[in-house]
Amino acid sequence: MLYLCPEIFSMKRCYLAATVPIILTISCGTPKPAIENRDADVLIVGGGIAGLSAAQEIARGGGDVLVVDMSSVFGGHAVSAHGGLAIVGSPVQAAAGVEDSPDLAYNDFMNWGEDADEQWVRYYVDHAKTEIHDWAVDLGVEFDSLWHLAGNSVPRFHNVRGRGLGLVTPIYLSGLRNRVRFEWNTRVEELVVEDGRVAGVRGTHLRSGTPREFRAPIVLIATGGFQSNIDRVQEHWNAEFAFPDRILAGSGWNSQGLGLDLARQVNAQFHRLDHQWNYVTGLPDPRYPDDNRGVNVLSYQSVRVNVEGERFVNECASAKEAFPALMRQPTGSYWAILDSKVREALIVSGSGWTEERIETLIFGNPDLVKKASTVAQLAREAGIPEEALVATIARFNGLVDRGTDSDFGRFAPSDDPPLPCQEVMRLDDPPFYALHLYPLARKSMGGIKIDIQGHVLDQEGRIIPGLYAAGEVAGFGGINGKAGLEGTFLGPSILTGRVSGRSAVNELREWGVIGTESPPSREVVTSQTAPGSTQEGSDSSACAVCHDLGVLVELARPGYWHFELAHRSVLQDGQQCINCHEDLFPFDDENHRVDPFRRAQSCKHCHGL
Repeated sequence: MLYLCPEIFSMKRCYLAATVPIILTISCGTPKPAIENRDADVLIVGGGIAGLSAAQEIARGGGDVLVVDMSSVFGGHAVSAHGGLAIVGSPVQAAAGVEDSPDLAYNDFMNWGEDADEQWVRYYVDHAKTEIHDWAVDLGVEFDSLWHLAGNSVPRFHNVRGRGLGLVTPIYLSGLRNRVRFEWNTRVEELVVEDGRVAGVRGTHLRSGTPREFRAPIVLIATGGFQSNIDRVQEHWNAEFAFPDRILAGSGWNSQGLGLDLARQVNAQFHRLDHQWNYVTGLPDPRYPDDNRGVNVLSYQSVRVNVEGERFVNECASAKEAFPALMRQPTGSYWAILDSKVREALIVSGSGWTEERIETLIFGNPDLVKKASTVAQLAREAGIPEEALVATIARFNGLVDRGTDSDFGRFAPSDDPPLPCQEVMRLDDPPFYALHLYPLARKSMGGIKIDIQGHVLDQEGRIIPGLYAAGEVAGFGGINGKAGLEGTFLGPSILTGRVSGRSAVNELREWGVIGTESPPSREVVTSQTAPGSTQEGSDSSACAVCHDLGVLVELARPGYWHFELAHRSVLQDGQQCINCHEDLFPFDDENHRVDPFRRAQSCKHCHGL
């Protein structure tokens, strides 16, 4: 069914959109948004770091924002990420005596990424200091160290105190202060298109199964990538490599590519879908043995050997170099070999992985880690050819003694290698350990095509009215090209979110939907003596009268995945309800409601360091 506006032959610009089922609508000019009967000025699909950054920008600009998310918690994948940001010319660099500049960074981005988008890269390097660092610090984010990682001419990777959780929580709390509203546990399945313009969304409330519809003159897609959907990873796999025997899902639980499905309904253009940033450091996640989930295990001082017991790569090489090397190995997997000294330096990227959890969940799991008193015995335990592994470790130790890695160039006497690869150690202190590691699907560097203002473009390169996108679902604007410099995923998510948010505000103002005055922010109550939070006379065991966690976590109910995972950890660790829910104590039937400000503070029990 085709609709043509009367001015079809006289207008210069037309827009193509499609709803589901396939109904094509062609509208000319810039269709005026419907401002009556709207649920918000802007609907944001996705409550990850890009959506939260955009939401705050819009709310501060005076817009009424509703964020719709499949989960029951904020932050998406970013909450569990390492949390580093690539920033240019920051006070952190200055304090460390690092001289950086936008031009130097621009050259690094373009050389490393090979086919990165010049316009977005230029904007990023010129504005990373003000629009990421200064903005984040103003919200309460703290930076605690600086790393020099591969591809960068100078140290540029800014570590955040508290990792991903320490980055995302202040952004979320600021959104709450600025009256951003949230609709949780709701999967958006369809874009509403009216008169040639995206005008809202339809979906399903996962816990109740109830159909939902929300209207707004602007919709912003910020649903993240697709790297937890292994079928899509394979569908868009780089044809240069054979698909490995096993690849683990290492992105957010809801990184399923649903935003791509929404954009496809309106004839959106896609770009760089085969540009995937996958790691070689995936270990099956011991917390979810029945799922194909992985965690990112970093042990730069280990020795990496293929299934034949032979070393195959510089262990300190970036994913840009290491991933192709792994894809050339039999089975596409390998073993990381450690001794007791190297074991102490192993970390698991992302929030929540304390030394105690690494010890209990990883090294205490014989299915994940093989342990032996000699290298020969370790080979037998792991099923690696014994003679080959013994010879490989002996040769590596000899190279360490000589001070030069003549096999793979990992170290040399004159080297000043980037952190964290400066320390090289012999593997000679038993016991010895072997971890079987796999490719880890981590980040999508392609997605919905957006312009420099964040508008979604159609197949002909024209703006689709009423539709924006930001973050990973938009391929970060193409800032990374074929390879990321690290810190160039969360950073671009913030930046593209803020840019899209400002563009939405400007459009709303042009139409007169909002004025120029921002509403006052709300005050956050965090005191231990806040109303309703006193612990006097509280007994968390009373919660069991209504909430039998042992039963509830095993029900596998739609929309309760985070509830189940979090409370399974609560039961395993023997935590008390009051640790996370003190705002509900003592019990008051009339005011037994979760305070979102207080609830955000409880995330540290699972994700804190």
